[in-house]
Amino acid sequence: MLHQISWESFLSTIGWMVAIYYLSVGAIFFRKQLVTWVKKRLSMTVVLAALVGHAHAQTADGNNGLSEANTLIRSYFTNATSVMYAIGALVGLVGAIRVFILWNSGHHQEIGKAAAGWFGSCIFLVVVALIIQSFFGL
Repeated sequence: MLHQISWESFLSTIGWMVAIYYLSVGAIFFRKQLVTWVKKRLSMTVVLAALVGHAHAQTADGNNGLSEANTLIRSYFTNATSVMYAIGALVGLVGAIRVFILWNSGHHQEIGKAAAGWFGSCIFLVVVALIIQSFFGL
């Protein structure tokens, strides 16, 4: 099944996953600055939302576009799930090697934390794929 995934789609998926990761980490670490920035621009957002409420869109083109986008995203999900499983396998292999190196170098106190971290990241990738699949009914 993995031979059907092109390198372009694989690297694009990796790029999006890295971007989402760094955005979420940035939101966690810079939470206070983000909240103050949003509060400063809240009045501008309310005014723009009021103006958008008066705009009229073409219903037929919008519905067709949304239906097509829905179909495309649902068709990409199986490939994205396969890529997530492949990334999970690679993370598992790298983690196993790292734990093996720690074991052989005599750092027995750090092995538990390292193994739990690497194993947890593999489980996270698999669980996220399953939860998204069951939540959206794909």
